[in-house]
Amino acid sequence: MQEDDALNPATFWRLDGEVLWQTPVGASNRSCASCHGNAADAMKGVAVQFPKIVSGALLNLEAQINRCRSSRQGQAPFAFESKALLSMAVFIGAQSRGLPIAPVVSSAPIDTGRESNLLAGRTLFERRIGQLNLACVHCHDERAGARLGGSVIPQAHPTGYPIYRLEWNTVGSLQRRLRNCMTGVRAEPFPYGSTELQQLELYLMERARGMTLETPGVRP
Repeated sequence: MQEDDALNPATFWRLDGEVLWQTPVGASNRSCASCHGNAADAMKGVAVQFPKIVSGALLNLEAQINRCRSSRQGQAPFAFESKALLSMAVFIGAQSRGLPIAPVVSSAPIDTGRESNLLAGRTLFERRIGQLNLACVHCHDERAGARLGGSVIPQAHPTGYPIYRLEWNTVGSLQRRLRNCMTGVRAEPFPYGSTELQQLELYLMERARGMTLETPGVRP
């Protein structure tokens, strides 16, 4: 399903994202294509770099889309997990499908915020939370390959996001999956767009460095 666009249900989100890319909006009557041109060229290799530091802030791809929408098009940001935002993220991500994941590293002699955020993400990955008192590392490092409820426990490599999950019957972001894990161990999930979720994303993408981006993926 994932490898065949005719069978991958996330193809509909990718096509919607392509329409959004080309549609002018706002008083400036500008589309994404107005600035960036052909997405196949301009966006190739972009998704594999996120999350990254942009103007001093740690942003994932969805946050960068909303930043452009606000600053360049003068429009209100898309809501978290909205079809519009997910469609844009799927469309942009698909332009880098097949490329190695390569989060941007700091080239400055001093930390611009990336390394401290990366360390914070690792700390969150290893911290016990919730009533079950479990950390991400307990399932996705120590028990990777074992089974939970009949399903194989993965190593938490976020190579296919945004993905279509059969469980959800829709496309969802990596942050939605992280929040699912948190509620699964009976912990209060971090809010969408929170610094903590951005830091976790950064650490997970760093762990997946060199792996192939599969956006849009399909999972059970």
